[in-house]
Amino acid sequence: MSPSLHTTRRIEFADTDMAGIVHFANFFRFMEAAEQEFLRARGLSVAMRWEGEAIGFPRVAASCDYVRPVRFEDVLDVTVKVHNVGRKSVTYAFEFLKEGALVARGQVSSVCCRVNDGREIESITIPDGIRAKLEPASGF
Repeated sequence: MSPSLHTTRRIEFADTDMAGIVHFANFFRFMEAAEQEFLRARGLSVAMRWEGEAIGFPRVAASCDYVRPVRFEDVLDVTVKVHNVGRKSVTYAFEFLKEGALVARGQVSSVCCRVNDGREIESITIPDGIRAKLEPASGF
């Protein structure tokens, strides 16, 4: 299994602001989409049943640094890797390239939680089976 996932994202008109540049908040949507694709490739999800329990990975931190503007119809190459797996949390690192040049770099941290009746959440240690699917992907 590859330690990273590479995907592409074509910028849609709705992703841009009045100046024709991708609105900064959309990079967080792009990171979430790449994270979900990364997890799906490993048989995981941000919300799933694991060993009979509802497990989720709500975000506790997110950041993005912007280097160059991105515009309508640009194509981004997106790379996501696991930056760190803690006892209860996982942090993903993201790079966005346009024509080989870095345009943004981001990070998202999530905590593994048991979801009770869809209302209450409780942080738990990442189950060994999930950890095994994440740890080979560590490092950026």
